[in-house]
Amino acid sequence: MTLRPRAVVVHRRSEYEELVARHATRDQAAFFLRTRERDIAEVEQRHEALARARAVVSAAIPLHWRRAEVERSELDRFVFGPEDVVVAVGQDGLVANVAKYLSGQPVVGVDPERGRNPGVLVPHAPQQVVDVLAGVERADRPVQERTMVRARTDDGQELSALNEVFVGDPGHQSARYVLHAGEQVERHSSSGILVGTGTGATGWLRSAWEERRSGLVMPGPTDPGLCWFVREAWPSPATGTEVTEGLVGADGSLVVTVESDALVCFGDGIEADALSVSFGQRLTVGLAPRRLRLVG
Repeated sequence: MTLRPRAVVVHRRSEYEELVARHATRDQAAFFLRTRERDIAEVEQRHEALARARAVVSAAIPLHWRRAEVERSELDRFVFGPEDVVVAVGQDGLVANVAKYLSGQPVVGVDPERGRNPGVLVPHAPQQVVDVLAGVERADRPVQERTMVRARTDDGQELSALNEVFVGDPGHQSARYVLHAGEQVERHSSSGILVGTGTGATGWLRSAWEERRSGLVMPGPTDPGLCWFVREAWPSPATGTEVTEGLVGADGSLVVTVESDALVCFGDGIEADALSVSFGQRLTVGLAPRRLRLVG
């Protein structure tokens, strides 16, 4: 028996909810902001916009579908099924947060505040979700398959990310390692390494690319390739600064042999969900076998 589709609505707590949770009451949160010349009305308005968007999305789910809701902090404990259709209501980063937990389920990105967010990964207004879900059910909506990056340790740990993975010291001190980039090998002492996709090429990777005025041609979001940058490589008698950027093709990889006591690797800015690699271990970064299926 085939299960009915399940709409899984993913969201994150609003700034207003986080403020009230931190300060216990709305009045105390308002006082905290007021002493910093800010008005709580701004975050209340954004909270209300998110709540309205979630209500519209909930009403748009077909009555014969099953449904579930999950907050961003609960994603690592939520079990997605093959029949799920994920509806992410929030900023672009929310889609990146959920992508690593999926295995081919379609994702509908919904922007609750049109004009405030870039909308690259959340292209739909809440009012469009009725038509989008109907198209998903008919299987006639366009779906863009976006490349993801995967990092694996030599003891079997691994993680995937939509934008980029970062490899560096957990305390943001100098990271020491040997980098193998194809035929190029160099020992580094640096602020870490960024390896990412064409989707990530509009974010953190873009900052690194622009800062160094790089001549690399960045990959597109569906291209089967990655780009990478070493951050602030330090020249010394034992460490170099020549092998600090490049591209990784479909069959290629970047290999990091750790020479610090410990380094961490995390994806899409989520430091709480990181791999830990110790002295002598190897970390291999390349294309992930999975892709994000973003519904247009």
